[in-house]
Amino acid sequence: MDKLTAVIGQLTSLAMSLIVLGVALGIVFGSGTPFVGGVLDNILGFVNTLGDAGLVGLLVAGYLMASMD
Repeated sequence: MDKLTAVIGQLTSLAMSLIVLGVALGIVFGSGTPFVGGVLDNILGFVNTLGDAGLVGLLVAGYLMASMD
């Protein structure tokens, strides 16, 4: 079970690194960059959705930030 937890943790860390890289490349090179352009648009859409949800969106955002640690 410990190995499974370690593998899941490493995959999550890799996914977060790829998301950060995609956002950075999308900002630097624009949204037309192949394989990267949609990442920034998707994250902005997610943030807008949470913003439209009001208090529930704030609670979900807080939970997501707390679960990243």
